[in-house]
Amino acid sequence: MFQRLREDINSVFTRDPAARNFLEVLTNYPGLHALLIHRFSHWLWRKNLKWLARTCSTFSRWLTGVEIHPGATIGRRFFIDHGMGVVIGETAEVGDDVTLYQGVTLGGTSWNKGKRHPTLGDGVIVGAGAKILGPFTVGAGAKVGSNAVVTKEVPAGATVVGIPGKIVQRIDPDQAEELEVDPTRREAMRRKFGFDAYGISQDMPDPVARSIQAMLDHMHAVDERIERMCGTLRKLDASYRDGRLPELRDEDFADILADVDSCCPPVEEDTDETPRERDRYNG
Repeated sequence: MFQRLREDINSVFTRDPAARNFLEVLTNYPGLHALLIHRFSHWLWRKNLKWLARTCSTFSRWLTGVEIHPGATIGRRFFIDHGMGVVIGETAEVGDDVTLYQGVTLGGTSWNKGKRHPTLGDGVIVGAGAKILGPFTVGAGAKVGSNAVVTKEVPAGATVVGIPGKIVQRIDPDQAEELEVDPTRREAMRRKFGFDAYGISQDMPDPVARSIQAMLDHMHAVDERIERMCGTLRKLDASYRDGRLPELRDEDFADILADVDSCCPPVEEDTDETPRERDRYNG
């Protein structure tokens, strides 16, 4: 029991740089208090003392703002940062080294009995306000971005954002398989890529910004080709007069372009072609 308590406290120091000493963590972290009370209420639940278990859970909710059903299964080194508003349902299963931020819901979408809440694999990070709803699995090492609503299974190592949740980053299938079976490699990868608080990273792609960038690139290419075609027509027929297109002012698109560039900076393609060779190919 004391070893588990030490593990839970050390997990706070590992994942919260604001933690300063043992006494501060033990007395002032509601996520830790909710976890410790849950471990006791879960023990009562397994002993079929269900009313007493629910009473302990209700007291924990009143004390910490975190609601964990005593039937939920929680793994080792579980960490709830800030804690307020976290809800974990009865049939939820949480693996080892999982991190939840405030406002997270591990909920169900059915009133039927049986498995109706999600299963989180080892090392999952769920950002503030995210909702994971349904009896599916979020794979080991996955990240769920803040305020995402996830209703479908998430592969190991993937990053999910948005409403409904969309996968914006994946890892190699071989790496995903290793994440499931080799916890030491999972820890090494966590240290290599760093801990992403709230389930996001600075260079995480925005799918909407990527779509806008692709459309702008396509419009630019079409505009250049039309200009070359009009130039050729003027050379062939001196009487040809092309109509003026409505003017597009840069200031009308300044805000959009700034957002796109910040989310998805343009990638220069590696090519050995000279500008003249590219013009010959395009024209």
